[in-house]
Amino acid sequence: MKYWVDLHIHTCLSPCAEDDMTPNNIVNMALIKGLDIIAITDHNSARNLEAVIEVGKRQGLLVIPGMELCTAEEIHLVCLFPSLELAHAFEKLVYSNLYPILNREDIFGPQILMDPEDNMIGKETRLLSGACKLDVETAIKEVRDLGGIVIPAHIDRQSYSMLNTLGAIPSEYCFKYLELSRNCSFGKFLSENPSLDPYHYIQSSDAHYLGDILEQEVSLDLKDKTIESLLDLLR
Repeated sequence: MKYWVDLHIHTCLSPCAEDDMTPNNIVNMALIKGLDIIAITDHNSARNLEAVIEVGKRQGLLVIPGMELCTAEEIHLVCLFPSLELAHAFEKLVYSNLYPILNREDIFGPQILMDPEDNMIGKETRLLSGACKLDVETAIKEVRDLGGIVIPAHIDRQSYSMLNTLGAIPSEYCFKYLELSRNCSFGKFLSENPSLDPYHYIQSSDAHYLGDILEQEVSLDLKDKTIESLLDLLR
């Protein structure tokens, strides 16, 4: 069955996201836009996942627990997990590998923690938007050991892209899907990178603003509307 998805969305926990990227605003906007499944992928953190997942359950929207990891090489990876608990297990590893740098709200913006009623319950003080100490190979292994999947993020971009940073998508990482930016021309991208033709592709919003969340633009054919079915397809 076809389900409309957006698998790369940030909440107000990500310092570069707008303060109105709250659990209820995100879920309601996704439903207004006709989506069935979203993934929450804050920078280097999973601390707003529980709130968004709870709101999604109330509203009938499937929310995939995720994270956008910035590796030691400054490569962004979209990491998706089978459960909230496993996402938090990976977060524990990531937090132990964050550099001891405090967030500067005047430069990077606030990192807001929320409950399912959109109440602010605190702020993350450690800077989340920078690279951690985990290299790409280690990060991929750790996510997969937890039953999760990894998709290299926005590989068409010049910054934080595996393709631009490494000059290739190493075959030994055994990716099935690669992510392209929402506005990337798929045909043009493949004509410029013919060696990447064997991969499957997904385009996501990487939304930091409510209006950027996808419309019914990207769909996946799944057996049913579950995390397991989605991860099985992407794995």
